[in-house]
Amino acid sequence: MEFFCYHRDRPGSRPLRERTLAAHWSYMDGYADRMIARGPTLDGDTPTGSVHIVDLPGPAAAREFAFDEPAYQAGAYRDVLLRRWRNTLGRTMGDSPGEPSGFLVLGLGEEPADLEAPDGHDLIVYGPLLSDDGATWLGTAALLRAPDPETARKVLTQERYAVVEVHAWQFGGRR
Repeated sequence: MEFFCYHRDRPGSRPLRERTLAAHWSYMDGYADRMIARGPTLDGDTPTGSVHIVDLPGPAAAREFAFDEPAYQAGAYRDVLLRRWRNTLGRTMGDSPGEPSGFLVLGLGEEPADLEAPDGHDLIVYGPLLSDDGATWLGTAALLRAPDPETARKVLTQERYAVVEVHAWQFGGRR
């Protein structure tokens, strides 16, 4: 089962994140072979969160992954968005050559929208956010390359969502 996990930084947590970085890397190394995509969201050079899309045995394993993460345990994050996810494109960020940066676009809503990956976008990964049992659509998440946030936002049908967020994002993982 695939899960989308977005740890959102709390204000002023950069020093704490830096202190927990080695533990974070060590922790993530244990999941490296199951990663579909990962990397930080940014405001300029300042981290604002950490995205991990990972294949895990089930919801309990996903909660363990999200909440045992060292920076989370140390208090670096203000919240965690954890949802079941379906890899509509069937690929990983490693299958997407090119510029290692782009945008995370999240759309949250009540009625299913944008179930199929749209044409005309440089998509890295794309898929629906689902309930733990996979039966209920809760939103859509996309990582893509675009020239600016406004262009990235157009990957989703805006009026079909209660809220759409766009965050600068870059490929993660050990270099």
